Amino acid sequence: MLKIKEAIVVEGIYDKMKLERLVDTIIVVTYGFSIFNDKETVDLIKKLAKDKGIIVLTDSDRAGFTIRNYIKSFIPAHRIKHAYIPEIRGKEKRKAQAGKEGILGVEGIADETILKVLSAANYSLDKRSDESNTAKISKLDLFRDGIYGKQSSSLKRDWLLEHLGLPKRLGTNAMLEILNHMITYDEYKDICKSINSKSI
Repeated sequence: MLKIKEAIVVEGIYDKMKLERLVDTIIVVTYGFSIFNDKETVDLIKKLAKDKGIIVLTDSDRAGFTIRNYIKSFIPAHRIKHAYIPEIRGKEKRKAQAGKEGILGVEGIADETILKVLSAANYSLDKRSDESNTAKISKLDLFRDGIYGKQSSSLKRDWLLEHLGLPKRLGTNAMLEILNHMITYDEYKDICKSINSKSI
């Protein structure tokens, strides 16, 4: 699996599911045009662009370019890379008919092509991920540290997300994915010690 430093921004959940089989990085979903009214996702993309850089991988249709251009409008050019899939006529297997423009989206493109366009975007390797003995933060850790599943968890979770500059509306799985790519296990434990030392 390819370990990439930059976060990748895609349009849909099926695009994310495809990429999760190919790359190890944070993958953010815009849910199509929903991004235009979703301040939390915009703030998350800004945060990731600042900390890691982002790669935009949208479909090659008009909608994909509209979303791409919107993201370009709020991310500095030196913090964003672009991966462009080729225009290949066809339809995704799960769909009854082809999209409006009759070309495949990210989810329908061959794995080798996805890796090729990411390479053309000049991604950076995540060197920190090469440490095979690096412990991962788990849901059990979140529970033990009171970030998840306990009476005071909501407040502690808010403190954790605020400390890291992340949106408070992140779901638990999305938060876990981001934590494991942003900070080490030891950094997480240090933050939790600080949080748990506060009086609740």
